[in-house]
Amino acid sequence: MKIRIFLISLIVIVSLHGIAQINSTVDDPKSKNEILIGYCNIEGLQKGDYGTHFNNHYNVYEPSKASIKKLERKLDNVEITIVLGTWCSDSKREVPRFYKVLDDAGYNDSLVKVIAVTRDKKAVFFDIDNLDIKRVPTFIIYENGEEIGRIIETPKKSLEKDLEKIVK
Repeated sequence: MKIRIFLISLIVIVSLHGIAQINSTVDDPKSKNEILIGYCNIEGLQKGDYGTHFNNHYNVYEPSKASIKKLERKLDNVEITIVLGTWCSDSKREVPRFYKVLDDAGYNDSLVKVIAVTRDKKAVFFDIDNLDIKRVPTFIIYENGEEIGRIIETPKKSLEKDLEKIVK
C-alpha cells in the first residue's frame, strides 16, 4: 500500500514538473544540437548556441528612434506571444531584434509569452494548433485578449514599424 501511494505521488510530481518546466530542451534530429522547446523566458533565450545569436543580434540592432517614441505610448495594453524555433535562422535574427524594440520602448518583456517549437511547429508538451503557426518566428499581438496583428517570419518594413502599424 505504501509503495502504491509512493508511486502515485512520484507520478504526480513528475507530471507537474513536466508541465511547469520552462526552458526545456530536446535534441534536434536534423542538426544534432539541443533546441529549446515549450515555454521559454529571456534567460533561456540568452543561453547556449541560440544565446550567442540572441546576444549578438540584440546588441547590434538599432531600432528607429521615431518608431520607438510612438510605441512607448501604445504598448501598455498589449500582450505578445512569440512562437520561434531556436533552430531557425529567421528566429535567431528577428527575436533578439524584437526584444530590443520592446526594451527600447519600455515594454515589460516579462509579459511576453515565448513558445519554442520543433521543425514541424509543435511545442511537444502542449498543443498550439489554435495559434495557426505556419512559419517562425511569429509575433502575435493581442489587445484585450483579441488578436490585433502578426508579424510572420520577417517584417515587411522593420519590426518596430510593423509593430507600430499593428498597435495604431
